[in-house]
Amino acid sequence: MIDRRALLGATMVGTVSQVAMVVIGHFIPWIALHVFMFGGMMISATVGCLYAQDIAKGYGRGALGGAIAGGVCALLGIAVSVILGDTQPNILALGTAISVLTGAVGGIFGQMSAAIRAFARRKS
Repeated sequence: MIDRRALLGATMVGTVSQVAMVVIGHFIPWIALHVFMFGGMMISATVGCLYAQDIAKGYGRGALGGAIAGGVCALLGIAVSVILGDTQPNILALGTAISVLTGAVGGIFGQMSAAIRAFARRKS
């Protein structure tokens, strides 16, 4: 049901992005204060979209894979932030849960994009 290659690829992209954001935020406090929450959610939504576009196997599969990819990369990014002392430990569960949701929404939009692309190819 889950395409492991696509999931691994999306999760790797998300994890590298999340950790980069956290490390930059560690040295630039403005980033930590103003970017961590929405930036992390956007990264999770984007990797969910990437996963679903890659597999193009339906909305449910796209949302599930997107939720997993978005949640895993956020969990790892937030864990690094907690280790660096920039984020409170109680944010780990809340931030991961929010990122699971945004990853799933990104997966739905990624499948929508894949369906539009397939439709456009048929019309050409």
